[in-house]
Amino acid sequence: MLLDPRGPRFAAVLTTAVLAIVLVTGSGLLLLAQAVVFALTALNPRLGPYGLLFRALVAPRLDPPAELEPVAPVRFAQLVGLGFSVLGAAGWLAGLPALGLAATGAALAAAFLNAAFGLCLGCEAYLAIRRLAGRPLAARVAAPPR
Repeated sequence: MLLDPRGPRFAAVLTTAVLAIVLVTGSGLLLLAQAVVFALTALNPRLGPYGLLFRALVAPRLDPPAELEPVAPVRFAQLVGLGFSVLGAAGWLAGLPALGLAATGAALAAAFLNAAFGLCLGCEAYLAIRRLAGRPLAARVAAPPR
């Protein structure tokens, strides 16, 4: 399955906003809510809440994408985000603000890089692992003509 790469980037914008709010408020519960979003999106990026918003509200207003990206790197990136958000939420909720700050800050940095520059660190890590394993995967493919 292939995705419009603008969908995950839109999701990264929303994720960046949520994680920034978590850093300001120290809300472990909000970070747990973001963890649920990461988990749902890792199961199926097309059915994640932010992906549904993108397809319902944003995509209809855009031209078709010139390129598509494979789902596997996006799913891996969401799993990494899930790990950081669960760790951060555990820190905030257990009264360990340094752990909450560090994990949330790392997740925020990754989400911001994707939102602002289209650089998905989790996706790049997945592609690097595939190359090291001798099973390279193209990051993007040309979209079929419409």
